[in-house]
Amino acid sequence: MKFKFASVVAALAAAVVMLGCGGGGGGIGGTGRMGTIRASITDAPACGFDEVNITVDRVRVHQSSSAADTDSGWQEVVVSPAKRINLLNLTNGVLEELGQQSVPVGKYTQLRLVLVENDSTHPMANSVIPTGGSETALTTPSAQQSGLKINVDIDVAEGKEADFAIDFDACKSVVKRGNSGQYSLKPVMTAIPVITDAGLRVTGYVSPTIALPTTQVSVQFNGVPVKATVPDTTTGKFTLMPLAAGTYDLVVTSAGRVTAVMTGVPVVSGTPTAVNTASIPILPPTATMRSVSGNVSPATATVRALQSLTGGPTVEVGWAAVDALSGDFGFSLPIEAPVKTAYVANATSLTFTADAAAAGKYTIEAASAGVTKTQAIDASAAVPAVNFTFP
Repeated sequence: MKFKFASVVAALAAAVVMLGCGGGGGGIGGTGRMGTIRASITDAPACGFDEVNITVDRVRVHQSSSAADTDSGWQEVVVSPAKRINLLNLTNGVLEELGQQSVPVGKYTQLRLVLVENDSTHPMANSVIPTGGSETALTTPSAQQSGLKINVDIDVAEGKEADFAIDFDACKSVVKRGNSGQYSLKPVMTAIPVITDAGLRVTGYVSPTIALPTTQVSVQFNGVPVKATVPDTTTGKFTLMPLAAGTYDLVVTSAGRVTAVMTGVPVVSGTPTAVNTASIPILPPTATMRSVSGNVSPATATVRALQSLTGGPTVEVGWAAVDALSGDFGFSLPIEAPVKTAYVANATSLTFTADAAAAGKYTIEAASAGVTKTQAIDASAAVPAVNFTFP
């Protein structure tokens, strides 16, 4: 389940919160039936930033997706005192408890996050530190008033605990505002059920050569990243969790390297899935990178690059940072062929094979308000500007 503009939930990371039941109480229809919501938070890579700081004031949940902020029935989480957290501390499998609270049973379909406002008293309540730059205030439209509205699907049963983790993708969520030197929050989130289990995770190693903040490892399903992280900068180890049981594609992207894909990676309960060991790390071949740029209107749209391998799968290989004011975007894509292998349990070697037919072939996909548009490109030569306009 992917949330648009939901990443502010990540601001709850590291906060030990206390729920006060505001406007609810006593369960549905006054029956007194109660359950528990338990939440944790984790983070995906944040390309180009050393810190992404959020200060949260409160979170509100409601069983109606259309409830207005003044309606009755809201259950309110108050973080007191308000907590400022660098979300980028929560990477590579780290889960931070947000807290738990008894709430009336039922299905909660709306969540709103209210942030502390950047003002003269707290000028950097919400901020970013670009790599090599100085701390800059982060614009969070509407977050300080009614809160950021998020559609969720959380079932709370009587006497049971609904345990879930919220995955904030900072790389996709913080965007520049033209040449102003300012940044805006355009959050991208996923919510994943958490089951206390030794499995439901993928581990492995990339070569220490590419154990860099610019390297991203993800597990994807039908071309959509489900969980992403950066490798440990010393060992190259990566951990992707929590994950629902199923079969995924593992995708490794790194600046100056071709895309590496491992298909058929199983995730099961009880036992972690190790795709390789430190002695046989993943190291994609070097690549020449092609700059691809364009414009999308409105600037609130998202843009990503997909690559279809021969015989499948199709995977996401890049996400463009869309300028919040101009709608301009750009990213770099490998010209050379991606490499692919199939998952083998307890592998003693890894053999990736180049997919020559897919070399330089990409589909640029833009999405806005539920509408998707695509354009095929060939990065083996200079690529003309890729532009999208939505009604």
